[in-house]
Amino acid sequence: MKLATRILALVMIIFTSQVFAQERSNRDLDNYRLPDQRGLNTFEPQKDTVSTYDGLDVRIGGAFAIQFQGLDHESTGEVFDADGNTVGLIEIGDNFNLATANLDLDVTLYDGISMHLRTYLSSRHHPEPYVKGGYIQIDKLDFIQEGFMDNLMKNMRIKIGHMENNYGDAHFRRSDNAMALYNPFVGNLIMDAFTTEVGAEVYYMRNGFIGMLGVTNGKLNQAVSNPGTTDPSFIAKLGYDKQIDDALRLRLTGSVYHTNKNVNAYLYGGDRAGSRYYFVMEPEGATSAGNFTSGRFNPGFRNQLNAFMINPFVKYNGLEFFGTFETASGKANAESSKRTFTQYAAEALYRFGADENFYVGARYNNVSGEMVGDIDVDITRFNLGAGWFMTKNILAKLEYVNQKYDDFPKADLRNGGKFDGIVLEAVISF
Repeated sequence: MKLATRILALVMIIFTSQVFAQERSNRDLDNYRLPDQRGLNTFEPQKDTVSTYDGLDVRIGGAFAIQFQGLDHESTGEVFDADGNTVGLIEIGDNFNLATANLDLDVTLYDGISMHLRTYLSSRHHPEPYVKGGYIQIDKLDFIQEGFMDNLMKNMRIKIGHMENNYGDAHFRRSDNAMALYNPFVGNLIMDAFTTEVGAEVYYMRNGFIGMLGVTNGKLNQAVSNPGTTDPSFIAKLGYDKQIDDALRLRLTGSVYHTNKNVNAYLYGGDRAGSRYYFVMEPEGATSAGNFTSGRFNPGFRNQLNAFMINPFVKYNGLEFFGTFETASGKANAESSKRTFTQYAAEALYRFGADENFYVGARYNNVSGEMVGDIDVDITRFNLGAGWFMTKNILAKLEYVNQKYDDFPKADLRNGGKFDGIVLEAVISF
């Protein structure tokens, strides 16, 4: 069945390419983040009122990524199965991980209206293809009447869909399954804020100012069953992003995410593709798909989740800094009071070469807070990385990672836990 699904996906790609051969062009779309080196350090795509619309335009793109992993892990935890046998860490060695692939469809439907759809053709969690999500982006209302509300829409944007929600800026630099070209390192943050929910976001962008309000139905998996168990989620962002001169760019944003009631809040568990550090700190008998969040941490908030993130970004010539300060509080369903976790991350890069096609950098990431049972824990990760854009569409990365777990219970494999080593990654995006 999986083979048949993959063959069907390939046939659909070929068929789609032929059907839209007359409309498909190689030009860049309006109000669009470029999927190659030119899209680096793009957050919300710029709001441009200049139109290149000339009828229906379909852009078929994709991404591929593969890693060679050489990591070791260790633990002092004492874990036992139902029969009283000791359970240790799974044995891991040096080898290649599963290659991942994305398929992207970006379509200009009308002047000022575009659609984006991303499908994971292969991922760690799902080796079979499935749709990540998509949205319609409205930058003009000319479909109602030419020039309709132009004075307002020249600074406003509307996004509607089952889509990646715009909480914080870190999700613009993370690896999204095979789309790892924007991420200067191999892994994402330890507490990886990413989810896809059905909703709408309204933007106002003017002279560097960015404002966004969004509302979603609060669900990752859509269903009409179990009504009343989930309340809407609200997202907001305020910021400023300005190219001060040819050498200096400054950006600072603050974001909030709030949900009052949820069966399972997915803000820190919404990535169905999986982490880049395969099998680290996982028990004997673990499977890649079943244990796809290796190296990450989900605080386990289900009800009354409140999260706040601040992200500064500075680029001066080839020097680049991106930071994350995040605090999140919530509780599991049976808990009477909220718990809080805090995350810090700071990454510094130096890009050099004729087209800044080389870079070196470091990232520090720390997560600390209270687990269920009044247990305070701490996780620290340090990365050293380097990259080479062989072309604007091909990136090779080399990373050293060291992650340590402190203060976890003795009956937890993360007690005294640590993993470290190197990961090489090759990325193609077009």
